[in-house]
Amino acid sequence: MHSRQQEIAAALNVCAPFTGAESIQAEIDRRVRFIQACLRESGMKTLVLGISGGVDSTTAALLAQRAVKGLRDAGEGDDYRFIAVRLPYQVQHDEHEAQLAVDTIQPDECHTVNIGTAVQSLAAETEALEGQSPQMRDFVLGNTKARMRMVAQYTIANARQGLVIGTDHAAEAVMGFFTKFGDGACDLTPLTGLVKGQVRQLAEALGAPQQLVHKVPTADLEELFPGKPDEAAHGVTYRDIDDFLQGRPVSDEAAQIIVETYDKTAHKRQLPKEP
Repeated sequence: MHSRQQEIAAALNVCAPFTGAESIQAEIDRRVRFIQACLRESGMKTLVLGISGGVDSTTAALLAQRAVKGLRDAGEGDDYRFIAVRLPYQVQHDEHEAQLAVDTIQPDECHTVNIGTAVQSLAAETEALEGQSPQMRDFVLGNTKARMRMVAQYTIANARQGLVIGTDHAAEAVMGFFTKFGDGACDLTPLTGLVKGQVRQLAEALGAPQQLVHKVPTADLEELFPGKPDEAAHGVTYRDIDDFLQGRPVSDEAAQIIVETYDKTAHKRQLPKEP
């Protein structure tokens, strides 16, 4: 066991492995109650979440839809709503899977905001992008896409007096695999502490299609590398990451990559520095 596995797992509040169907259902119920508590405490009646077609957003959305339905069924108000938001950049190559996710979730409302024009307009006005290599420009605009998607979600949330849901979980948090003030900006993160395999287990128990449960994860932010798998960016597999976080043996090479990436991305998991 790597010397820092326990420390990092504790810092990320990693969830213990599930012991069977009952423990999975208990975790679903706990996280649904958490979402409901967030709404009650905020006084808001709407939840907003971008749907990419991946397992993370599908799982978070299924929890959110269950949460608002539970509040309505309990007589706490007919005005509780869940809004799923499609946020393509021009034409999304896996649009059929995003639509499959929406059909599975059956949200109260589904909005579409194409961020293509906004991102391109911003890029055209940004002098700092001039002279950059195609690879650097593509990387920078990938983060801009993530931030523009969050701007769109908060615009909808502000218009509907709602909260924005994030999809970060322990396996992404440890790798800093999110855009600062992009998909890392939100009001609540109902998947916190779960490793990737556990997100898949919750998705399956919630009725997500196998096609989405076992879909190869991709942030899909770079035009030069469309559909680039997360694991190609990580340099380790999600199985390695999950094993590391849950205290199981991993290779020295994998442990070194995970620990070094965790340390290097510490600023992304912290509040802004203050004097």
